[in-house]
Amino acid sequence: MPLLYIALALLAAYLLGSIPTALWVGRRFFHLADIREHGSGNAGATNTFRVLGPKAGTAVLLIDALKGFVAAYYLPQWLVAQGAIAPEHELYYRLACGALAVVGHIYPVFAQFRGGKGVATILGMMLGVAPATVGVCMLVFIVMLLLFRYVSLASMTAGVTFALLQLLPQFRPAQPFLVYVGFLLAALLIYTHRANIGRLRSGTESRVPLPWAK
Repeated sequence: MPLLYIALALLAAYLLGSIPTALWVGRRFFHLADIREHGSGNAGATNTFRVLGPKAGTAVLLIDALKGFVAAYYLPQWLVAQGAIAPEHELYYRLACGALAVVGHIYPVFAQFRGGKGVATILGMMLGVAPATVGVCMLVFIVMLLLFRYVSLASMTAGVTFALLQLLPQFRPAQPFLVYVGFLLAALLIYTHRANIGRLRSGTESRVPLPWAK
C-alpha cells in the first residue's frame, strides 16, 4: 500500500505540473487558440506577459508557481499523513514531487509535451523546500531585471544564485543532498534558456519595457 500512495503522489505531481496555464488562459479569456504560436513560442508566464498583457501574465505566473509549491509541499505531507513515508524522508519526496511538477510544466501531457521553461514552477517548488534562500533569489531576479530588462538573464542569474547561496554557512541546508539539487536546477534553467542565451549573445533578445526606460 505505501508504494501505491507514493506512485499516486508522484503521478499527481507530474499531472499538476502538466496543467498548461498559459495555453488555457489564452483560450478561455482571450480566444487565442495557442499562445505558443505567438511571441517567443513559449507557454510560460513571460510570453503571456508579452502577448496577453500584465494581468494574464501575473495570473499565469502565480498559478505556475502554485503548481510547484503544492507538489513539493503538500503532496509529501500527505504521504507522511498516510504513513507511506517516514517524516525524516519527507525532504526527498518534496524534491521528487517538485521536480516532477517542473518536468510536467516543461513537457506537459495535456499540451503535446510543449510547455514552458519551468522558471515559475521551480520558484514554487523551492519555496516549498528552502523559502529563505528563495527570498534572496527573488531579490536578485528583481535587481537584474531592473538593471538589464532581460527576464531570461534575471531567471538564470537567480537560479545560479540559489545554487551558490547553499554553499554559504548562512544558507547551507541540513541535508547536503539539497546542494546538488540546487546546481541541477540551475543547469536545467540554463538548458531551457539555451535559445535565449543565443539571442543574448547576438543582441536580439527582447527587453521588458519599463516606464522610465527609453
